[in-house]
Amino acid sequence: MPGADAVPVLLRGIDRAAFAVAFAARLRRAGLPTGITETGDLVSALEASPPTSRTALYWTARIALVRRHADLAIFERVFATVFDDSPPLPLSRSAVPPKPRDDSVHVAVPGTGDESTAPGQGLPWATLPSVVGAEDDADDTGVDLPELRPSALAALAGQPFEDLDEAQTAALGEALREALTHWPRRRGRRHRPDPTGRRVALRPTVARARRTGWEAITVIRERPVPRPRRVVMLCDVSESMRAQAAAYLQLMRAFTTVADAEVFAFATRLTRLTVPLRHTSPREAIDQAGAAVDDRFGGTRIAANITALLDSHHGNSVRGGVVIIASDGWDSDPPDRMAAAMARLRRRAYRILWLNPRAGASGFAPKVGAMAAALPFCDALLPAATFADLTAAATHLRESA
Repeated sequence: MPGADAVPVLLRGIDRAAFAVAFAARLRRAGLPTGITETGDLVSALEASPPTSRTALYWTARIALVRRHADLAIFERVFATVFDDSPPLPLSRSAVPPKPRDDSVHVAVPGTGDESTAPGQGLPWATLPSVVGAEDDADDTGVDLPELRPSALAALAGQPFEDLDEAQTAALGEALREALTHWPRRRGRRHRPDPTGRRVALRPTVARARRTGWEAITVIRERPVPRPRRVVMLCDVSESMRAQAAAYLQLMRAFTTVADAEVFAFATRLTRLTVPLRHTSPREAIDQAGAAVDDRFGGTRIAANITALLDSHHGNSVRGGVVIIASDGWDSDPPDRMAAAMARLRRRAYRILWLNPRAGASGFAPKVGAMAAALPFCDALLPAATFADLTAAATHLRESA
């Protein structure tokens, strides 16, 4: 019909879902927690009301993606960076300088009546590959590569930690955090009405009996309310665990962000990392945790650090919880001291899981003195040489409790 295209519409001819995923990914890298729900809301909003101007697009994205007033500043910065073509602003003092922007990752907006859009003034299109020109211009410095697909993440999950770079480790760490959808639970002291419960709820039953001449015709039953079980993780960051330290920090961050877990790193002494790893920005969390541990890549004192944890005020967090120790078992303390520390830990903890990066190797046997002394007090010895092993360990954690 004539005049049907009289009103210019943004994103005409562009996959709205891909645009929403790319823009949400930028916000997520900046520290704004945009997940699948927020991205789906943005796709639905763009489908129901296609934006006719940049202002309309701003309010549509803001309403769909921003849930807290504290996140509004991050959204404003990222939106201005994307659509105003301004240089990215640092979100923290420790933020690294931004990489040079590449015009090949922007696409002009069709349907606006202006086909001569200047380079770098289009919409972010992180799902499109960069345009490859001549061979002398094939340098990809500064190009924001598209995010890894699930199939690529699955392939990387089976590789050893030492074969992964920093970006791949961070991507697999986020995938590991999203995979922790269930958490071990225990029976709580509170009760709630439930027809399948074994315990009779006395007060509701008596209150109901007042209507029937104090005859308890209807019996109200109740059952305990399950509560999350406390998880405590101790990670070895000594020299023998250098290749696994970065990946284990990602697992510890997943535990702290998904549930109320206590995490510690140890080499020659114990360092609590629960507070730094709860930072909303993954990079900030890892950087702060690395700065807090000043004795990493040195010697190892597993038995002394377990004893220090039990003697501190954090020792009560172990009571009735699941304790995860990630170490190869090399210890400078004598084996009898390790046996004594593990015996104390066994009496206080509900379950003890030991993650050993060498447990999955063929012909492995726990013959090291400290490992052999600790094994009788452990409920399971699990391999932890790849991110696939860490995901399996998280699944075992859910099932063991």
